[in-house]
Amino acid sequence: LHLYDTARREVRELELREPGKVSIYLCGPTVYAPAHLGHGRATLTYDILRRYLEWSGLDVHLVSNINDIEDKIIERAQREDRPWQDITTKCERMWFKAMDGISVERPDETPRATEWVEQMVDLIRELIQAGAAYTTDDGVYMSVESVPDYGLLAFQSLDEMRAGGGDREVHGADLKRHPADFVLWKVSKPGEPAWPSPWGDGRPGWHSECVVMSLELLGEGFDLHCGGQDLRFPHHENERAQAVALGKRFANHWMHNGFVVDAEGEKMSKSIGNVSNLLDLIDNYDPRAYRLVLLQSHYRSPVKLGQANIDQAVASLAGLDAFASRTAAVDGADPDDDVIAAFRAAMDDDLDTPKATALLFDTVR
Repeated sequence: LHLYDTARREVRELELREPGKVSIYLCGPTVYAPAHLGHGRATLTYDILRRYLEWSGLDVHLVSNINDIEDKIIERAQREDRPWQDITTKCERMWFKAMDGISVERPDETPRATEWVEQMVDLIRELIQAGAAYTTDDGVYMSVESVPDYGLLAFQSLDEMRAGGGDREVHGADLKRHPADFVLWKVSKPGEPAWPSPWGDGRPGWHSECVVMSLELLGEGFDLHCGGQDLRFPHHENERAQAVALGKRFANHWMHNGFVVDAEGEKMSKSIGNVSNLLDLIDNYDPRAYRLVLLQSHYRSPVKLGQANIDQAVASLAGLDAFASRTAAVDGADPDDDVIAAFRAAMDDDLDTPKATALLFDTVR
């Protein structure tokens, strides 16, 4: 199997740490709102990959986290005058309802950020001791200048980041030594959730949780780190930076899927208000239609989702279902080795599901 490696910017063989076994970390949801179509694309992309790996005879260990402490959660809780735990519990339940609705297999492990705060505190302490992080009045920041190749996944050097303004995160901007330095620990304000730490009661920054979870549950040098293209920078770069600063081997291979775009070609996101609720799609259409639309698009390409391609997928599914019904009584047919070989060749070529899906329809015809 050859996959595009974002860090190397080339398609290369997925080299396994342990023969016959694949260790995968997939960045999971921040549970502050319902799952949208972009979330569905990410989880379906890696569900397709996982199912192919398992069909190929490999033992897959998939870890995908639940981010249940983050600024967006706190902001919504304050805006709606609700306990933040009420929001995360309900949104997590909705998340798995949506994932079950589109038939995404559950991860082997789903660690929650709030269950790993102590380990994140230990990680931050190590980074400070290594000279890779520094304390300020409002918390702790990572010094990106301590990481020689910082910017690998951003495709930018530190000098280019400085010229472009670096990480524009408002929090602590006047306290940073470098514009791209990012927060590891935030001292909490009154009324905000807080955990104890040597730097004051507060909460971890977003970028540390996946570092401790992936290294603890999958071990150093795990095979594959996955997520949407929007996570490539700063989130994944900042995860990698922390591991590198401590001399730890992090992900061997980085994989990122493309965006879902609306009719005007805009990336679907909550911030610009064009997000479609995944549960709405499940309630109104055969949920397999979304999977088929994605199978007919390469995982790295943007997908324009609209009424036309959903309707076409529904019609295509009807044809496949009719074929399955007509041939249900057929027993003992030998598989066509040429078809199976062509299918493997397509999937092994950077998960070329459009070619594999075309093969399916050609074979049915």
